[in-house]
Amino acid sequence: MNLIIDTHAHTLVSGHAYSTIHDMAKAAYEKGLKVQCLTEHAPAMPGTCHSYYFMNLDKVPRQMDGVELLLGTELNILDPLGNVDLPEDICKKLDIVIASIHPPCYGLNHTVEENTQSYLEVMKKPYVNIIGHPDDSRFPIDYEQIVRMAKETETLLEVNNSSLSPITFREGARENVLQMLDLCKQYEVMITTGSDAHVDVDAGNFKYVEEILEYCAFPEELVATTDIKKLKPYINKYK
Repeated sequence: MNLIIDTHAHTLVSGHAYSTIHDMAKAAYEKGLKVQCLTEHAPAMPGTCHSYYFMNLDKVPRQMDGVELLLGTELNILDPLGNVDLPEDICKKLDIVIASIHPPCYGLNHTVEENTQSYLEVMKKPYVNIIGHPDDSRFPIDYEQIVRMAKETETLLEVNNSSLSPITFREGARENVLQMLDLCKQYEVMITTGSDAHVDVDAGNFKYVEEILEYCAFPEELVATTDIKKLKPYINKYK
């Protein structure tokens, strides 16, 4: 399977990442990618950039160092009501929007029902394109409900390379991803692939993503990142 798009990566402006936009674009090109998405952490994440950063992204070229760039954010889901940390008027102008749960912004003491509801509410927001790393057993969810809502709202579910790494801090990711992928096959729900790179050498790194997709014989037609034409209907820039 030829993955030519990375829909999740960070530059140094996210606060705990280490490379510039040029660094990431160059590395993506050298990996053979056609599109690199840069999705900086939204303002509730400690150490990241101000909302002004996202408001000013129209100044940045979308072609750089041989690849197309899609520039956006990784929103923080803040609570079981699906509140996030950037307003709609900013988000809908971004090329791409991921929404994810992170412990500093959400907390670890919610129930399965509350965690599931947070994702369901977020997927109802038309400017949210992707649910990021819904694979962490610290935030247990009902995967069937998540997959069915992704189908209804045309939201992409992410297979995150960082989650599947042997050194990940997320828990139970492989088992959870396999369960999610099985349901995505059953309901014919599209997925996306993200490196979640925080340094240039990791841009476009899909080592563990490719392994798990091959392991479960996941159909290529349900992987949005093998062809820009497949990704376009799901991403704000092209909608």
